[in-house]
Amino acid sequence: MTTTVSITHCWTKRRPEPARALAWLRAALLCLLLGWALPAPAQVPGDVVQMQLERSEEGLLLSASLNFELPELVEDALRKGIPMYFTTEAEVLRERWYWSDKTVAQAHRYLRLSYQPLTRRWRLQVASAPFTNAGLGVALAQHFDDYDEALAAMQRIGRWKIAEPSELDSGVGHVVQLRFRVDMSQLPRPLQIGALGPRSGWNLLVARSQRLPAEHPAP
Repeated sequence: MTTTVSITHCWTKRRPEPARALAWLRAALLCLLLGWALPAPAQVPGDVVQMQLERSEEGLLLSASLNFELPELVEDALRKGIPMYFTTEAEVLRERWYWSDKTVAQAHRYLRLSYQPLTRRWRLQVASAPFTNAGLGVALAQHFDDYDEALAAMQRIGRWKIAEPSELDSGVGHVVQLRFRVDMSQLPRPLQIGALGPRSGWNLLVARSQRLPAEHPAP
C-alpha cells in the first residue's frame, strides 16, 4: 500500500449555467449506465465489532472498528468513476431518569471515496464538514492501490473527539450512539433522485449504542 497524506480545503466553485447543464446530463447518463431498471437488492447490513469510549482532558474520544461491505450499486458507481460520500455521526445523550435522555453533543465526519481509472488508485478524503459546503473545513486525503485497503481505512475510527469536557457531567451516565451511512445528499441531483426514489440498493447503515458510566471522583 502506498499512502499519501495531504491537506486540502473543501470548497466548490459555482459553474456557469452551460457547464452545469452539461454536468447534469452526464450524471443522468451515468444513472442509465448503472442499470436502475433492474430490481434493487435489499439494504446491505453491517455492524460495529468494537467500540471504545475514553474520557480525557481533551474530551470524550471514540475509537471503533466497523464491519461492512459496500452495496453493489455503490461499488459499481465507484468503479465507473463516480465519487461516493459517507457520513459518520456520533451523538452523546445525558441519561435522565425522570425524562427522555438529553442530547448534549454531536459530531460528524464526512468521507469521500473515489476511483481514478487512469492511475487505478483509490482516494479517500476525510473532512469535518460536508464536501458540498464551500470553504468549510479541511480534508485529509489518502491514496491506496487496492479497493480492499481503502475500504479497511473507512472501517477504522481512531480516538475521534466527539464531545468537549464541559459537555459531560462526571456524576451522570451518558449514552453514545454511533452511525455510519451512505450520504446521498452530496451526490449530483440526478443521482439523488434515482437513488432516493424506489431504490433501496444504495442503502448502508451501521449503528451501535454504548453506555458511558458516570465518573465519580476518588475519595
